[in-house]
Amino acid sequence: MILVVGATGRLGGRIARALLAAGRTVRVLARPGRDVEALRSAGANVAGGDLQDTASLEAACDGVETVVTTANSARRGGGDTVETVDREGTRHLIDAAGSSGVRHFVYTSVLGVTEASPIPFLAAKAGNEARLRSSGMAWTILAPNAFQESWPAMVVGMPAVEGRPVTLVGEGRRRHTFVSEQDVAAFAIVAVTDAAAINRHIPIGGPEALSYRDVVAVYERVLGRALEVRFVNAGAPVPGIPPAVVPLLAAQDTYDTVFDTEAVAREFGVRLTPLEEIARRQASGQLAE
Repeated sequence: MILVVGATGRLGGRIARALLAAGRTVRVLARPGRDVEALRSAGANVAGGDLQDTASLEAACDGVETVVTTANSARRGGGDTVETVDREGTRHLIDAAGSSGVRHFVYTSVLGVTEASPIPFLAAKAGNEARLRSSGMAWTILAPNAFQESWPAMVVGMPAVEGRPVTLVGEGRRRHTFVSEQDVAAFAIVAVTDAAAINRHIPIGGPEALSYRDVVAVYERVLGRALEVRFVNAGAPVPGIPPAVVPLLAAQDTYDTVFDTEAVAREFGVRLTPLEEIARRQASGQLAE
């Protein structure tokens, strides 16, 4: 049995549905009040619980061979914080899995994290990587770059499709291998089934390195019109972007994340999605599908 934690989110939901479609036995962890009927109808076993409830995690891990977690605090609120979800919650899950006899733990981290990072979310991810490696379980750490659906589509695509000016922080010249969420899901599914993924840290990027200026050009090509682009200094507010995200945008303008994912994609049989495909889906209103 495979336990998917985070299945009520977009990435975790993709993974759970794909595993179910492939005929795998899947259990999903869900808090009370979460809409899990579609997953239940697709054949998932639903275990009630919460990352902050250790007893519920132990029950959810009972009889499980593989855990896949995508859970994080990024789209949550209230008491769901980096500390309670990304740090303590995930550590509780790793410990519960280890004590319950889980053989393989697949963890969705982030590219290039370190415990010394000044960003608590990234420091927590790095701490969890270290805890997982020392857990005694077989492990796979997926380390994706920034998601195309969450960064280019939000920063450039959203205002472009709505006919508003695009606002870039800094100069927008740093290049990043933005990766599609669907590609990360594909790597997670392979990690469950391919022994070559055991005890591997797998950096995942997209098929091309793009600056935000390049992203603008992609959307101009897809939309067939020029976009109005404005530039603001680091720390300045960006229309339509949550304030908590603005410092991360500023940080992206200070470094490049250019690396080749093609070799590992070929190894695991994953086709990498170019940004233009995401842009065309967003332009046609199908990005959430």
